[in-house]
Amino acid sequence: MIVSGSGIALVVEDPVTLEKKTIYDGNTSASVGSLGHGDPDIIKAMKDAAEECAYSYPVTLCNYNAEKLAEFICKNSPPGAFSSAVFLGSGSEANENMLKIAYQYHLENNQPERTKFISRNQSYHGFSLGSMSIAQTKRHEKFRPINLDQKQFVKVSECYPYQKMKENETLEQYKDRLVKEVEDKFIELGPNTVAAFICETVSGSTLGCQPPVPGYLEGIRDICDKYGALFVLDEVMCGIGRSGTYHAWEQFLPLDKGPDLQTIGKTLGSGYVTIAGILISPKVKEVYLKGSGKVIGAHTYQSHSFNCKVALAVQEKIINNNLVENSMKMGNYLHKLVELKLKDSKIIGEVRGAGTFQAVEFVKNKTTKEPFEKELDLGHLIASRCFEKGLQIMGMDNCIDGDKGDHILFSPAYIITKEEVDKITDIFAEVCNEVEKEILG
Repeated sequence: MIVSGSGIALVVEDPVTLEKKTIYDGNTSASVGSLGHGDPDIIKAMKDAAEECAYSYPVTLCNYNAEKLAEFICKNSPPGAFSSAVFLGSGSEANENMLKIAYQYHLENNQPERTKFISRNQSYHGFSLGSMSIAQTKRHEKFRPINLDQKQFVKVSECYPYQKMKENETLEQYKDRLVKEVEDKFIELGPNTVAAFICETVSGSTLGCQPPVPGYLEGIRDICDKYGALFVLDEVMCGIGRSGTYHAWEQFLPLDKGPDLQTIGKTLGSGYVTIAGILISPKVKEVYLKGSGKVIGAHTYQSHSFNCKVALAVQEKIINNNLVENSMKMGNYLHKLVELKLKDSKIIGEVRGAGTFQAVEFVKNKTTKEPFEKELDLGHLIASRCFEKGLQIMGMDNCIDGDKGDHILFSPAYIITKEEVDKITDIFAEVCNEVEKEILG
């Protein structure tokens, strides 16, 4: 049980023996933490919010805190990228609402036939029925029979060069193949029936922090423009500074070719409040304003004043203390350090990621990239051993086709220091070397 936290440290307690120990929080659970635990400025903001804020239902009354948070995020985004925002309680809610906002956009444009959504294999977009319908992971399989109609929610290949590039294929050729697959899917479905293409900018826990290859996102952005569909990015896990830029896509797209809709969450509130959101481009907002002038539907805790006030305090501290830059700097340092400390390892296949969003994929054979047997459950084994030595990281499996392959995730708070990265990677390297000897001899 977690009983308290400070900075990038957690105090955990055995519920039987009541023995406590302090561990490094190397992945802030599901990559949620941006500021670390127990931040005094955020605690004060929470106290102030508790005294000031009154609940309001967004259909009848909005509140200044929601307006200020939306304004702050739009202002700190590339010029002209976003003009408004909607705030909800979780990433699943955000992606669920994104689907409805995207479809209503086409209704406002008198194109009700645009009912199909294209997303990718090995993607995670949430655990509500709508968000599971655009996702595709092993965790979702047992719920597939009750997902929304899969004729409306279709999949294309994930971007995964380490395992999916063909022999003698260049990165450029691989990118072209993936982009062509997307266009072919548009044509197969009927371009005028597609509402949106959706993907994680940097793939999350399912695939392990996989950045897009150069030109991939821009190619798909152009296809969406060509056929009149919306281009949607899910940055619930990889965004708001996690990948080393305020929005992850700023590293991979021209700044004037950002998404039409973007979902955000996790580090938006840094775990202090339950909040996520949808960022709306001027293009989408204009269609609504020229049409009905309203968004259909609302949630009880949408644009919740308390949550928005605390999230704004989190975002202000991230920007004012240059923590996005520190996320990039310390993330790059962690990446290089893992590669250096484990350069002779026989089980480390690839270290990949962006900013403080880094993953390590394990392989049985570094030449063939063959994964370990599923029964070994290596990702979880490594994470468990790290926990025993005082480090929490996320262990995952089934990164290859949802059937095999192991990896772990690092996603520490942006406040992490060089010395803390040194200690975290020391523990990780020690565990990897010990496990390697056990399984390979």
